[in-house]
Amino acid sequence: MAAVGNEAAKAKYEQKVPAFYYRPKHTDCKLLREQWIRARYERNEFEFIEKQEPYSAGYREGFLWKRGRDNGQFLSRKFILSEREGALKYFNKQDARDPKAVMKIETLNATFQPAKIGNPYGLQITYLRDNSTRNIFVYHSDSKEMVDWFNAIRAARFHYLQVAFPGASDEELVPKLTRSFMKEGFMEKTGPKHTEGFKKRWFTMDDRRLMYFKDPLDAYARGEVFIGSKENSYTVLPGLPPSTQGQHWNHGITIVTPDRKFLFACETEAEQKDWIAAFQRVINRPMRPQEYAVEAHFKHKP
Repeated sequence: MAAVGNEAAKAKYEQKVPAFYYRPKHTDCKLLREQWIRARYERNEFEFIEKQEPYSAGYREGFLWKRGRDNGQFLSRKFILSEREGALKYFNKQDARDPKAVMKIETLNATFQPAKIGNPYGLQITYLRDNSTRNIFVYHSDSKEMVDWFNAIRAARFHYLQVAFPGASDEELVPKLTRSFMKEGFMEKTGPKHTEGFKKRWFTMDDRRLMYFKDPLDAYARGEVFIGSKENSYTVLPGLPPSTQGQHWNHGITIVTPDRKFLFACETEAEQKDWIAAFQRVINRPMRPQEYAVEAHFKHKP
């Protein structure tokens, strides 16, 4: 920097950064920030396109440690990402012909979750199966390998979206490649009759999907709630109705939807304010046409 200055260094070391490649923010995990630095100044990945092969080739296979759904053990599993097939697959046995799961690139998301998974290179992959969210938790002992998988998923999503939305610019598509969750944490909830006891659950706010789990590392949500917009009669209110029964944390939240009210309780006032702010951001945003289809799916879920 002393020799050539920041702008000249940037022009040299970032001259060929692919549009899909994730440029970390200061709030991102250490893994992403460190690998972004090493990719630029140590490996010179953005000066020589051939060095981008691990994540830009449209096909990637390798082994990742995957958390078992039932026993919580991490076991080595073979993963294949194929843009041509439009899917990420993993196999339970090395010589298995059929994959254990096929995750369509269309609904795929990946977000680093080191604290939640308990590993500095932990990645949470989510996808939709029968319009319900499925989580898988993976890591690799090599930090570059893990970030290459993350950017390979982003590349596959980018190329899928370029075909799906042919008129869209890179600037419009890049925010849709992967997303971090808006908020996560424990709240208490009660059932639809509001007479059942409150139970502590782990909640994840993924755009307009509010999911709750018994444990933060569960593969499937116990339930999902669609959060629409204020134009469609969705509102969030501090507190709980006076008729609410049962023991619960002191700081309540009521979400009103066209069909029913959902009652939640937070342990602290700060958590209550954070959750209300997250809900309000989504409710204040008008719904896109494709979100009406998602809402309809929720209404017809068994």
